[in-house]
Amino acid sequence: MHSFYFRTYTEWRQALTERCGISLTSAYARGRIQALRDTKDPTTAEFTRKYGEAYLQQVIRWFEQSAKETH
Repeated sequence: MHSFYFRTYTEWRQALTERCGISLTSAYARGRIQALRDTKDPTTAEFTRKYGEAYLQQVIRWFEQSAKETH
């Protein structure tokens, strides 16, 4: 993995909420999960090309964890 990838859920969550100002609501997380699972979505295809399938699946799991935490 490249060094700029997030290695932990905590790193990832902090970057999204504090650096990017994203409110990780359950609805937001569910929307991102849906988009990231859509292999025909051009943004998802680009993400997979850049970062790989394994990292895509990790990000989906982090969004799933976030959705559970925020109900």
